[in-house]
Amino acid sequence: MTLHAESVRPIAASVLVIGHRGASALRPEHTLASYAVAIEDGADFVEPDLVSTKDGVLVIRHENEIGGTTDVASHPEFAARRTTKTVDGVKIDGWFTEDFTLAELKTLRARERLPEIRRRNATYDGQFAVPTFDEMIEFVAAEASARGRVIGIIPEIKHATYFHGIGLPMEDKVLATLAAHAYTRSAPVEIQSFEVGNLKYLHDKLGKGHPNVRLLQLMDDANEHPADQPGTTYGAMMTPAGLKAIRAYADAIGPSTRSIIPLGKDGKLASPSSLVKDAHAAGLEVHPYTFRPENHFLAADFRNAAGDAERNEEGSVNEIRAYLATGIDAFFTDDPRLGRRAVDGR
Repeated sequence: MTLHAESVRPIAASVLVIGHRGASALRPEHTLASYAVAIEDGADFVEPDLVSTKDGVLVIRHENEIGGTTDVASHPEFAARRTTKTVDGVKIDGWFTEDFTLAELKTLRARERLPEIRRRNATYDGQFAVPTFDEMIEFVAAEASARGRVIGIIPEIKHATYFHGIGLPMEDKVLATLAAHAYTRSAPVEIQSFEVGNLKYLHDKLGKGHPNVRLLQLMDDANEHPADQPGTTYGAMMTPAGLKAIRAYADAIGPSTRSIIPLGKDGKLASPSSLVKDAHAAGLEVHPYTFRPENHFLAADFRNAAGDAERNEEGSVNEIRAYLATGIDAFFTDDPRLGRRAVDGR
């Protein structure tokens, strides 16, 4: 890996560690147990992905399809709910949160999404419920009070256009939920989305009266496009002109790590792109996703011989530090303890 001198700045202790779906390398994602471990391990923010139930309640799942993250398939009473839907242009078979009431979802239990890689996480299958956004906020508030430190919340609104299309828009519900809790009326909140229109809507709704709430434009691969913006691409959004346009409604961007330092043909880190420098020039912070501690996910520079699915803590810390050197302002990690080590120099 070659770092151009102009793209490197000293690692700052103020870089924020975001617990991606909690501490999803150590507990099944998007469970209160996962958030508990993330907070214990020093996360500055914890992330809930938000989808809607049939009765309009915001619940926390990575996707509205829940066959891979709950035990719904083992519930014969819900067998007839299995169906095929098209979400953001992709046909998906399974069970969907919008076909269940909250009471029905509460009869399900979480499962590990990547059991082949995270075998230890799979031992927790069946132990944890699907939390609501309200429950997660109250949990974080209690943890913050007990620990005497503020813990930010960084919710992602999933599939906004799709949920609008089925009569279950989430944006106003997110704002109402934040306003309903004393904690989120003052604690740091950063709302994120891969779409554009809902962030612009939130920007206008928030105005200048919510200084604790910021907006993050997530970005997929350069040749992909936001579900609500088929006429553009994330690659175009990552140009200086595109970043300037994003700054009109958002405070930060969330690109993939490989958009910042791509992989070469050998699987090792290549030279950094200009994305961090360009984003900072536009007045945007950069919060990339996602650092994961298993060899399977690491650049070849940092893998060891322990096996594809094995944890490689030193490799993960060193990979994060390579990205910190580019000047990122925050980052998502499945293992906040390792993120904390990378930032704090431990």
